Amino acid sequence: MAPVLEVSGLSTVFHTRRGLVRAVQDVSFTVNAGETLAIVGESGCGKTITALSLLRLVPMPPGEITSGSVKVDGTDLLKLSDAEMREMRGSKIAMIFQEPMTALNPLLTVGKQIQEMVVLHDKCSQEVARKRAVEMLHHVRIPEPERRSREYPHQLSGGMRQRAMIAMALACRPKVLVADEPTTALDVTIQAQILDLIGDLQREFGTAVVLITHDLGVVAETAKRVCVMYAGRKVEEAPVEEIFGRPLHPYMQGLMNSIPRVGSARGLDVAPDERLQEISGIVPPLNDLPPGCAFEPRCTRADARCKTQRPELEVKAPDHIAACWQA
Repeated sequence: MAPVLEVSGLSTVFHTRRGLVRAVQDVSFTVNAGETLAIVGESGCGKTITALSLLRLVPMPPGEITSGSVKVDGTDLLKLSDAEMREMRGSKIAMIFQEPMTALNPLLTVGKQIQEMVVLHDKCSQEVARKRAVEMLHHVRIPEPERRSREYPHQLSGGMRQRAMIAMALACRPKVLVADEPTTALDVTIQAQILDLIGDLQREFGTAVVLITHDLGVVAETAKRVCVMYAGRKVEEAPVEEIFGRPLHPYMQGLMNSIPRVGSARGLDVAPDERLQEISGIVPPLNDLPPGCAFEPRCTRADARCKTQRPELEVKAPDHIAACWQA
């Protein structure tokens, strides 16, 4: 099966007064139809900029996509004109933003916003588009969709706004859905409902999903493959069972060790004074990265080579790649 999304050598930089910030460096991955790829990492590792780069939503200036390709069904989005790219957004690739209250237009009803998307891409009448909007609100399990379609974003709860955002993103049946922290601001119950909803709609429409998140619990429940980013680069990628069962990169091992657990590794009760493990230090500034491995200043296994030579991604096990001299 040919991948529906192929990202190769994607690099995005920002021109600032402090110098060139390399937000995304040489990132590559593929996603098949109906598959979920999770991109994980700490805040500032480049996850959201990667997502915005896929849809060419990086503000330019100061941002600039300097190299690479982003192909959806074989069409390189980075080579399209602005007008052609507007046609692709929503119809071929769509995005669920982290905060729907700022992404939705407060001056238009929810139904009208979905309706505009359908008219733009499907070239249908307003009445047909209105019915599609109500149908999509029903699809995302918003009660009384006809009435809700006439309401404004501020009249909906946080969970309903996120559902409306999903309805808008999927209204034209895109091939690829990019979900940037879609459950961050929601409580645990609503979070589970939103994730179940995305999964159900994905299976129904065959959509490929790129899930941007820092929540490894969400990754374990929803993703098929995991891409780990650190300081703008991909440092590890593997199927979800493999990477959770045997993480190879010290950074991913640190993330796994920092997860709270009910019991210890031996199944015994945790001692009252036992502390969560943490990754010491902070992510280095992206305008002043070390010459070797970016994780070296925080890594407990680093040696002299890690300080001077940056490791490239290598196959360390079947279907498991990592960029680490010590993996």
